[in-house]
Amino acid sequence: MKKLDQKDREILRLMQGDGNLSIGDIAERCSLSKSACWRRIQSFDEAGIIKTRTAILDAESLGLALTVYISVRTNQHNVEWSERFKDITHRLDNVLEVHRMSGDLDYLIKAVVIDMKDFDRLYQELIKADLYDVSSSFVMEELKATTQLPI
Repeated sequence: MKKLDQKDREILRLMQGDGNLSIGDIAERCSLSKSACWRRIQSFDEAGIIKTRTAILDAESLGLALTVYISVRTNQHNVEWSERFKDITHRLDNVLEVHRMSGDLDYLIKAVVIDMKDFDRLYQELIKADLYDVSSSFVMEELKATTQLPI
């Protein structure tokens, strides 16, 4: 893990808050030269601190009106099943996140869908993985959503 100083944290906070900032803008706000700022950002890339630079889109504006969390339990705990499940979930564009969990659940999936018919299509693909139990909860209201880490 790379040790971050105050300037590093300041750069990362700015980058998380606005992905459109130029290196010049970031450097100016952090009281650094452009080259010093660029070197720091390069070191973040090399250390894997910055995974990617991307635009965050509004799902509802794109017709993906429903967000669903899908709780999955399986009675198959072997490498072959895990790989098959991973392959299925990676092929499904509606699936945004898949987490292997501790406790009563085995996996928690976050997905976005157009409507119930679209969800059923997603569900039919998921159950090809030979699941023991599937339960879905639909988001009624999003109270907070951020990608900004507390640094």
